[in-house]
Amino acid sequence: MAADYFSPTDLDNALDLMRAEDPLVVAGGTDFFPARGRAPITRPILDITRVAALGGIEWIEDALRIGANATWSDVNRADLPPAFDGLKAAAREVGSIQIQIAGTVAGNLCNASPAADGVPPLLTLETEVELASATGTRRMALEAFLQGPRHTALEPGELLAALHIPRPPAHATSAFEKLGARKYLVISIAMTAVVIGLGKDGLIDVARVAVGSCAPVAKRLPALEAEMIGQPPDAVVVRETHLGDLSPITDVRADDAYRREAVPHQITRAIRAATHG
Repeated sequence: MAADYFSPTDLDNALDLMRAEDPLVVAGGTDFFPARGRAPITRPILDITRVAALGGIEWIEDALRIGANATWSDVNRADLPPAFDGLKAAAREVGSIQIQIAGTVAGNLCNASPAADGVPPLLTLETEVELASATGTRRMALEAFLQGPRHTALEPGELLAALHIPRPPAHATSAFEKLGARKYLVISIAMTAVVIGLGKDGLIDVARVAVGSCAPVAKRLPALEAEMIGQPPDAVVVRETHLGDLSPITDVRADDAYRREAVPHQITRAIRAATHG
């Protein structure tokens, strides 16, 4: 028996279907269909791509709203300040161009892969997620939303409606570094995103660093960030003590020691890229 397929255009209708049908939510589908393989689809499918309220990338007052249907190509084409360059660089690393055109930023988060390219730059941008249901909406920090591999804070009947990013400091710049077995179309061994601001004296006054593929979820490095403040960017030294929250694993791509050794070099390159271009 074929599963029901719903494709609403109204957000309230979509949320009513979420409550009544307990559907599988699909937007770009770039993770959904490959993950299923030949397994039959037995639950209803809710296609949200036609819901206009879930689209768009726009500034609302002092925050950037990225709708649930915004794709990685949309992010890459958006006119955004330099603090978003790291996110744009990550957008260009998400699979092939075809995947970037179809795949959504929100779907990448809901998939909750430890190696999701978009998560480290979104963490450095201090992103919040908006979760909507038929009974209302709530917002939480991205760090709280991502709870483990393939596990999020979504509750039954909820969908991720949008991302909200507070406007970064005007002088902030950013960068994204990814290490893989080859240059393109690869799952990362380790990745790093930074947002850096330099004061008029050339010293760091904004420091945000996040690392992915080295823990069950991507992590900010608060000890390193705190120590970077007041330093010239070329003087930053990443030590083992700064990596305390990371817990890299050994898998087919690399062992834990290699990841832990690679990350400090990656952070240094990202800081240099953000501050020197």
